[in-house]
Amino acid sequence: MSLDRRNFFKTLGATGVTLAVGKQSASASPAENKTEFFGVLYDSTRCVGCQTCEVSCAEANGLTAPTETPEAGKIRKTTDKYRTVVNAYSSDNGEVYVKSQCMHCNEPACAAACLTQAMYKTHEGAVIWRGNKCMGCRYCMVSCPFDVPKFEYHSYNPKIEKCTMCYDRTQQGKLPACVENCPAEAMMYGPRRDLIKEARKRIVENPGVYVDHIYGEHEAGGTGWLYLSGIPFEKAGFNTSIQTKSYPELSKGFLYSVPTIFVLWPAILLGIREGTKDNNLNEETNE
Repeated sequence: MSLDRRNFFKTLGATGVTLAVGKQSASASPAENKTEFFGVLYDSTRCVGCQTCEVSCAEANGLTAPTETPEAGKIRKTTDKYRTVVNAYSSDNGEVYVKSQCMHCNEPACAAACLTQAMYKTHEGAVIWRGNKCMGCRYCMVSCPFDVPKFEYHSYNPKIEKCTMCYDRTQQGKLPACVENCPAEAMMYGPRRDLIKEARKRIVENPGVYVDHIYGEHEAGGTGWLYLSGIPFEKAGFNTSIQTKSYPELSKGFLYSVPTIFVLWPAILLGIREGTKDNNLNEETNE
């Protein structure tokens, strides 16, 4: 996961400029963004726990197929081998299944924490990882309120693994693999605004079926994955203590009060290391 040195120093310079003038630009309201983000509406009342989404995700991304089945009381988390997992929860309505993956926040903390823009919020809404820009700091892992990005610790060329909302597929006009292959039609892909309208419609037209809340509409400043549930969200494995403000918004004051040198210090050290490594090689060659 090495970063080309020329690109590194370009990125380092751009990062410094961004931090120097970022206060004005970062204060712009998300409402000023004219881009319509796309996302996925997941209806847990329709999910049957078949794990077709897990299998489809693995096949589409060259990852490991699931070896465990959902079991109430046993929580599975996403890993560097599984970008999405389905868990089971016991309730008065019987067993309830919930799919987990990257939430694709409207203002992702992982992208805000990334000094080299390796973690990137696309104009379409998906949050992706760009390996050619990553310097391996793993700030994205620390900053994510949903504990999603995972590092390949045992790989000789480690990557950060997370759901990309099948960005490559959607760029070709296809649906995300999990959405396309769900036999229960528990997921719907489309413009986020339309998904929220559909979610509200289902809540109104089916009194008593859904909890009157769309998880992800406001959590963490809004997310690309939106959830409907027939039981209280806290009983279905959701973190209901997530802030409604985006996490980058909450950290603005801190970032602008910290001298740029401290924020850029890890990147500067990496640049020095790469530069001196070349010098040492040249000295050895000359000898």
